[in-house]
Amino acid sequence: MLDASAAWELLRGIRTEADAEAAGLFRDADGRRQWRNASPEADALADRYLSLCLAGPRFTFAQLGQSLDGFIASRTGDADYVTGEEDREHLHRLRALADAVIVGAGTAVADDPQLTVRSCTGANPVRVVLDPHGRVPLQRKVFTDGAAPTLWVVGADSERGKAAADIDGVDVLPLPDSAFAPRRLVRELARRDLGRVLVEGGGVTVSRFLHARALHRLYVTVAPVLLGDGVRGLGFPGPELMRDALRPPTRRAALGEDTLFELDLRTTAHPGEPLGDEHADTGQARGEGQ
Repeated sequence: MLDASAAWELLRGIRTEADAEAAGLFRDADGRRQWRNASPEADALADRYLSLCLAGPRFTFAQLGQSLDGFIASRTGDADYVTGEEDREHLHRLRALADAVIVGAGTAVADDPQLTVRSCTGANPVRVVLDPHGRVPLQRKVFTDGAAPTLWVVGADSERGKAAADIDGVDVLPLPDSAFAPRRLVRELARRDLGRVLVEGGGVTVSRFLHARALHRLYVTVAPVLLGDGVRGLGFPGPELMRDALRPPTRRAALGEDTLFELDLRTTAHPGEPLGDEHADTGQARGEGQ
């Protein structure tokens, strides 16, 4: 019987339908792929991640963990931990299936994240720090731990980027303000062969990618905890009428005590495509580093 550990190793190598066939995933009567003889945990992994494995070389997805009332951290910025251990493992699996993981400057400053794969097997993605004002200290782990390559995206007029020029494993990418718009960033990363992009945080950055229709998929894990006040997760200009609200196809799954919502945004997303309304993103550019 295929266990969860072996199933995950097989899933990590799947990028095409032929790969899925070779890994032993067959189509059932409903057209869904599943293992022939696997544990319930292995089946759950295939159900959750196979579509992401098969999403192709250009795919942008995001993840947030939040309280029941919509906060990703307390009012003091404490986010350890909103969601439980199962969600942290889920996040690390998403990293393992990405070429690059994006965070804004605010998250890099406040949380000092490693952005590496530690709760599961897999290769570390390239760490992309959006920092138009060049305000992330060089002492942060993404610059010093050498665990994975880091791409520091700074404003074209920033002097800070020059200070990282001699740090092993850190590349500096100066961009003009307009190039910090989400869809343009996705295209810029794709030009560097970083086509599978995970937008991890914080709430401002994920919200901007969502509002700019730059996401194919959004994962939101909700913990049964109430904060009452704190750092807001998603927030963007919404419609005046409820009937105009975004209601994408959604799947739900239990992650311990938490609930994972998987939102399919492909009907509204245009990541990496030529933009006919390029100007619509440029007003958000300077806030991208939050």
